Amino acid sequence: MSDRRYHNPESLHKNPAFSHGVSVPATARTIYIGGQNATDADGVLVGENDLFAQTVKTLENLQAVLKDADATLQDVVKWSVLVVEGQAAVDGLRAFSSVWGSHPNPPAITVAFVSGLAIPGALVEIEAVAVAEGN
Repeated sequence: MSDRRYHNPESLHKNPAFSHGVSVPATARTIYIGGQNATDADGVLVGENDLFAQTVKTLENLQAVLKDADATLQDVVKWSVLVVEGQAAVDGLRAFSSVWGSHPNPPAITVAFVSGLAIPGALVEIEAVAVAEGN
């Protein structure tokens, strides 16, 4: 969607993993994706004690929701990421980079460390907002 504007003011730190803000025209179709985690279709947690593996599976689950909404990962404009305290955030960022690839204009992001998540053993949960063309 070419009408999106990515806001990375010169006065703020530049990071290839995220944008500081994104504006979207009122005509866009907005997709809100609830917190996803690393469970498979049977509800079984994938990647026990492995933040990298759980983040990859979580992003795959997000992609499944996006596909069902006729959107792609590159339509995401905002991530909210919850990571269990004590995890090395670099493992989650490495997983994101492996899935995102070299696409330009990464989404805005918020990351928070939490004491636990709703799924026992889950180390990460990600929710997203995406904008896409069409109805």
